[in-house]
Amino acid sequence: MTDTIWLCGILSNRRLLGGKFLALLAVLLFVNPLQAQTTAPRAGSVVPPARTAPDSVNKGKIAPQSAVASTNNGWTLVRTIRLRQPGAASLDRRGNLYVADAQDNIHQYGPDGQPLNVYSPPLPGHTAQLEAWNVSKIMAFYDDRQEIRLLDRFLAPITQIRLSDYFDGLVRVATLAPDDKLWLLDESDLTLRQFDPTPQRLGQTTPLDLIIGRSKPDFRFLRQYQNNLYLVDRNSGIYVFDNLGNYRKKLPFVGLTTVGFRGDELYYLTDGILHFFQLYTLAERAQSLPAVEGGINQVLMGEQFAYLLTPTAVMVYKL
Repeated sequence: MTDTIWLCGILSNRRLLGGKFLALLAVLLFVNPLQAQTTAPRAGSVVPPARTAPDSVNKGKIAPQSAVASTNNGWTLVRTIRLRQPGAASLDRRGNLYVADAQDNIHQYGPDGQPLNVYSPPLPGHTAQLEAWNVSKIMAFYDDRQEIRLLDRFLAPITQIRLSDYFDGLVRVATLAPDDKLWLLDESDLTLRQFDPTPQRLGQTTPLDLIIGRSKPDFRFLRQYQNNLYLVDRNSGIYVFDNLGNYRKKLPFVGLTTVGFRGDELYYLTDGILHFFQLYTLAERAQSLPAVEGGINQVLMGEQFAYLLTPTAVMVYKL
């Protein structure tokens, strides 16, 4: 109202002002810029056709499956190694993986599953056990030939040991200790034997008949870890000895064919669940495994990667 009165006053003195100036003044007064829209549309509220709205608009919606990392129960699949019937397997201290295939070739892979080396034995034989925890040597035990081959860390042959040349018996399981000595389970007389391959002679022996009693054992695995020797009997549990072969105790985990060690824990697979047993506090925990087609035969746990052995492949997962 005030603007109108002021304009009428000016118009009454139109003789003092030019016509063009009066016309412009009228437009500026009657078209008030303060009456225009003062808020711009929120960014992203209007999306052109065939384009994706910004995240501020899509907030709360599920991301496309392709944008989600490939995880399964918190495990991230890194690589799938196609391998026919993976058998005996082991990890070394550097995190490298060693696994035998159906033709008893031994494959060496880096921690992330990258292929490194392959060893093919000159004669066919069944690789019953691999042991790579020793710093400088890898042991391959062929139970059908009663033979042990020691390889270096590049899978080049070091030496060959024919067990029948040193005693009459049948070795069921064997392992390589950190001091380069071998531990053998002689199933013929139920004796745990120590063998030194350098002078090629037998050492400490431990009879097991009094320890086992009347039970019928089914020995499947032998491993020395942190100054203890673990002998897996599928029927009755895990027998624990010290590094001199003296019996200490038995762990009541039955139905196992192999075990693994990581830090201060022993781990094993049963009924599709990975179980952990603390060696000193005796605490137990369990962890579910990723769903794998064909089932899981064995699990090996490294520091950064886990390896799931199936009938047709080795699945490498990032921890």
